[in-house]
Amino acid sequence: MPSWHDLKRFCERDGWELYKKTDHWYYQKLMSDGVLKRTKVSMGTGEISKNLWREILNKQLQVSQEYFNKKI
Repeated sequence: MPSWHDLKRFCERDGWELYKKTDHWYYQKLMSDGVLKRTKVSMGTGEISKNLWREILNKQLQVSQEYFNKKI
């Protein structure tokens, strides 16, 4: 499973914009079709749990695991 650091690195390399920083990093990405994607990245360390990772990948990032792996 990826770590929170991997998710942050993905966002930075895939053109996501950091729009808020509190106890988490908040990223957004405006797609060419007008869809605005958003995700929240913990400042904690360690791996993201399997179930949470599946939700982030499918509902927030909306990319395949292979695409994610290429960016990190």
